[in-house]
Amino acid sequence: MADLQHTHELTYDGDLVTKRYLGDRPGAAEREWRALTLLAEYAPGLAPRPVAFEAGAVTMSRIDGVPLRGLPVREEHGVALAAALAELHAAIPAPVLEQVPVRPWQCAAVRDWIMERAGRRLGDPLAARAAREGLRWLESRRPDGSGITPVFGGGDGNLANFLWDGRRVRVVDFEDSGRSDRAYELAELAEHVSMWVDGEVEIAGRFELGPQEERRLRECRRMHALTWLFLLSYDDPRNPRNPPGTFRRQAERVLAVLGA
Repeated sequence: MADLQHTHELTYDGDLVTKRYLGDRPGAAEREWRALTLLAEYAPGLAPRPVAFEAGAVTMSRIDGVPLRGLPVREEHGVALAAALAELHAAIPAPVLEQVPVRPWQCAAVRDWIMERAGRRLGDPLAARAAREGLRWLESRRPDGSGITPVFGGGDGNLANFLWDGRRVRVVDFEDSGRSDRAYELAELAEHVSMWVDGEVEIAGRFELGPQEERRLRECRRMHALTWLFLLSYDDPRNPRNPPGTFRRQAERVLAVLGA
C-alpha cells in the first residue's frame, strides 16, 4: 500500500543500482527479485534487469528515463503508460502467475488499515464528513468476488515509478508486487495522489472493462481514495510533501467517488 515513508535507499555504481530496504519490510527484497526475474524472462526491457540478490537488498540494471511524476503529462505519455501497464499485467503466463504469491495490501488488509483509523480526528470539517461517508460505505460494503481478471501487479501506483525515455514507459519499484487483479491495480494507480495533485492523469478509462470489472474498479477506487484521506492526514504541514490544499482536495475527491 502507498504510504508517506521512505522504504528503501538506493546506491549507484555505474550502470547498476542497489536497492536496500529500510525498517521492517518482510519479504520486500524477495518480491522485488521475483518480479524482476519474471519480467526479465517474459517482458524483457519493461523493467530493470536483475543482477544480484542478498538479504534485504537487490542489485539491478539502471534504466534510462524521467519519472512521469513532475512532468506535464501529455497524450503520448498517457498512451505509453497504458501500454506499459497492459504489458506488465499480461506478461506472466497464467500457469506461472498462479504460482506467484498474492501481492500485499489487497482489499481486506486495506479495509482493516482504514478501520483502525476510524476514530482519528481529521480537523477539517469537509475531511471529517468525507471520512464519515467513506466509513459508512466501507462498513456496508459486501464484496462478491466478481469482476476479477488475474494480472501481475506492480504494487505501487506512484507515478514516479514510471519512467519515460522519450519513446516508451518502463516500470520500477516492485517491493509490493505479486498476483493481483486488473481492476484493483488500475484503481490503486488512478487514486494515487501523484496521479492528480499536479494535474489529472486519466488512466483507468484507457482500458476496456466489462460491467462487473467496472463495478469492482469503482469500489476499489473508493477504498483507495479513503486510504489517501487518512494517509494525507499525517502529512506534516511544516514539511509538506504535497502542494498546499492537497488534503482538502482529497476530501473532495472521496466525496466525489462516493457520489456523496
